[in-house]
Amino acid sequence: MSEKNYDVKQEVTDKYSLRGRVFSRLREDILSGKYAEHEELKEVTIGEELGVSRTPVREAFRQLELEGLIQIIPNKGAYVTGITEKDVKDIYMIRSLLEGLCASWATEHITNDQMEEMEENVYLAKFHAAKGHYDQLAELDNRFHEILYEACNSKYLEHTLKDFHQYVIRVRRKTLANVNRGTKSNEEHEAIMEAIKEKDAKKAQDLANKHILSAYENLVKSGLKEAFETSEN
Repeated sequence: MSEKNYDVKQEVTDKYSLRGRVFSRLREDILSGKYAEHEELKEVTIGEELGVSRTPVREAFRQLELEGLIQIIPNKGAYVTGITEKDVKDIYMIRSLLEGLCASWATEHITNDQMEEMEENVYLAKFHAAKGHYDQLAELDNRFHEILYEACNSKYLEHTLKDFHQYVIRVRRKTLANVNRGTKSNEEHEAIMEAIKEKDAKKAQDLANKHILSAYENLVKSGLKEAFETSEN
């Protein structure tokens, strides 16, 4: 490869890498509630905040629009649409099916290291639930699902589930800030883990499916609208 071709290839790689970093940052900010629904996102302001030109910001906007997180109105600007209550319900219903499939596949593909980390995760979650350490409990809950996604041995399913998990993370934190749900959630994790350990694909699938439905039902009981309002303050 000539030096010129290498430079062009490197320039393209850096360009997309920069766009990727800007996109990830903006998506995280939108999902965390930093930007309010219908708030305008300004290319120049965001570019200055992130220390980049307007080009990667504009490219990130296009990707965010494809994900339904913003709406670009010609000759006006880009506005946050975020995640609505209906979106949350849709995500949980879809995720319940996919998470069941993921647990089923994990019975065939989970590694010894992944199983050891899963067992440690459940053990630590019991400890922090008993102490009322909700931040640690939320982190462990997130990591349990990440281990499960990685154990299914499908990059497509893993990527899809991680995106869904990220979309509802700010409303999920409210459900885990409850000692009863935090403890119950970890008990459900442990049951899923045991089914995977036993190589019982059907049981693992059913338990994972019910776990996500239970999480959604608890979210509704705790007040889905309130969860949105609280997470934005």
